[in-house]
Amino acid sequence: MSSNKLKKKYILKLNTLKKHNKLYFEKNSPKISDADFDKLKKEILEIEKNNPNIIGKFSVSNLVGSKPSKSFDKYTHKVQMLSLSNGFSEEDLFNFEKKIFNFLNNKKKFYYSVEPKIDGISASLTYINNQLVYGVSRGDGKVGEVITENLKTIKDIPLKIKDRDFPSEIEIRGEVFIKKANFIKIKDKFANPRNAASGSLRQKDPNETKKIPLNFIAYTFGYFKNNFCKSQSEFLDQLKKWGFKTNKDNKIFPNLKEIIKFHQQFESKRFNLDYDVDGLVYKVNDLNLQERLGFTSNSPRWAIAHKFSADTANTKILTIEIQVGRTGALTPVAKVEPVNIGGVIVANASLHNEDEISRKDIRVGDVIKIERAGDVIPHVIEVDKSKRSKDSKIYSFPIICPSCGSSTVKEFNKTTKKYDAVRRCTNDGFGCERIAVEKLKHFISKEALNIDGLGKKVIEKFWELNFIKKPQDIFKLDYNKIKKLEGWGELSVYNLRASIEKSKNVTLQKLIYALGIRHIGMENAKLITDKVKSISNLFKIIKEKKFNEFLNIDGIGETQMNSLEKYFSLQSNLKILYDLNEILHIEVKKIDSNGKLKEKSFMFTGKLDGISRAEAKSLIEKNSGNTVSSVSKNLDYLVIGENPTKSKVDKAKNLNIKILTQKDFIKLLN
Repeated sequence: MSSNKLKKKYILKLNTLKKHNKLYFEKNSPKISDADFDKLKKEILEIEKNNPNIIGKFSVSNLVGSKPSKSFDKYTHKVQMLSLSNGFSEEDLFNFEKKIFNFLNNKKKFYYSVEPKIDGISASLTYINNQLVYGVSRGDGKVGEVITENLKTIKDIPLKIKDRDFPSEIEIRGEVFIKKANFIKIKDKFANPRNAASGSLRQKDPNETKKIPLNFIAYTFGYFKNNFCKSQSEFLDQLKKWGFKTNKDNKIFPNLKEIIKFHQQFESKRFNLDYDVDGLVYKVNDLNLQERLGFTSNSPRWAIAHKFSADTANTKILTIEIQVGRTGALTPVAKVEPVNIGGVIVANASLHNEDEISRKDIRVGDVIKIERAGDVIPHVIEVDKSKRSKDSKIYSFPIICPSCGSSTVKEFNKTTKKYDAVRRCTNDGFGCERIAVEKLKHFISKEALNIDGLGKKVIEKFWELNFIKKPQDIFKLDYNKIKKLEGWGELSVYNLRASIEKSKNVTLQKLIYALGIRHIGMENAKLITDKVKSISNLFKIIKEKKFNEFLNIDGIGETQMNSLEKYFSLQSNLKILYDLNEILHIEVKKIDSNGKLKEKSFMFTGKLDGISRAEAKSLIEKNSGNTVSSVSKNLDYLVIGENPTKSKVDKAKNLNIKILTQKDFIKLLN
């Protein structure tokens, strides 16, 4: 398919998402089912997974909830309301547990708290001196909407707690939902129970909310002053004691084997429950372990949502389209005859990559079985070759980029000694139209410069009109020309201009991430920022070609270093950074002056006991120190565990670097 046709199809899909996003979250008047809405979002998530170029304003991977409405006051959560990572198979669960063991560096068994995942709307309740003070929606995870008066209409939510042991301040979190029997009475007004709950909570008049039979189940806390509970199960018991409703199906299990058995039993009776549920949530029961495990940028390490099983259906491949991503990745997507899978109409199926097509011998015109797990874009399970036509032809994956005509390659991975499964366009930088457009979408995305009003659709339009070709062009827009475009008025142009001006104040970490350098995500951007400290130091490294310095950053390897060197070796990319430096006000995150380890550097060698490198590194960062990956005169402490590397210890001794045992290190942290 041509680039223009691909562009139109994607814009249509994006427009559909934006329209229903507004209807769903802002207008409280959804026009499609909850399953269709979730399917559209998660389909984009799967596409983004295989096409990093798609990431932008409406990236599902970045969205935790919805942007707070302008109709309500805003409230910043003391502790972010992050979404959970999802698991769809037993393998996902064992990988989840393996990551926990690796982080803690300990395979000591622990218990899991298991809770049904009600398909409702998350809300938080802040109590101060036993009184409900704030009721807040999830919002975007950081900032929510103050909907206190609406939440007060729910009979399950206590307005005042009389129990003497109730904390002086606590934020209790839970799910607002409507029981199936109650929804039947109001089904003509709403698409489904979840949308009914969402729409009711966003009423401006609490008296209107009161008319809807909402329920509330409490399941966790965000902030808990002087927390005296030792486990999730103990906290759930306290919630019941304080007068909150908890789920009667909450359980405690000692291992994944028992959990998987319970999941199978619970799934078989899910449709007999009086509420909608789409899976089970597993949490490490020990709150101390939860505290140690902490969070990734998007979700807690100590919890996972185990979704219910997938649905399958047979359909026919109409055509195979090749999408070009931000990093040049060519990703095939099968356009199939629309088919109903679990109540959702599916028209696309992921083919993952060239090797997957060859391995399964997938061809245009084939009858295939597709599987849809957790409402994400389906993938092909198998081909029914008995129904293949005689004139069927083997699918030839393009060896030239469908966007710019450049050659494509499969890169050789020195670590695995194999060629990558993904084929990529060799036109680096902004030389390929699709890569350039997707880089621009990434640049303005939520985790990057976060420019409201300049979404992916607008980027596409402004590209066609030659308004924007490079990131720096965003800050040189002719607003008089924009005013003349259909759909743009004085107010929308004013808001766009204000948002662009606001985005000029950016941290170095976000700027590095926004550039869209391959292999450099937000975490790596943070590590690089902590190393270089300022944009001028980054320019110095680039100018002197001292990219090897990045190898001294714990967490940055040769892959990331080579990617940085390749990116900044292109003069066009370097000019973008120079121009942005002239335009933007680049801030560097200040180091906590109260940290015990401020300006101290650490390196580890040998195996630590009862704590992983990742957790030790996290402790150092929390105390304002930093970690490095090699012994040099700039190192302050070498921490040795079991079986340390002799050469590193000897070098540290020669440089008079202080050597700490693990016990010394823990003592230093007190």
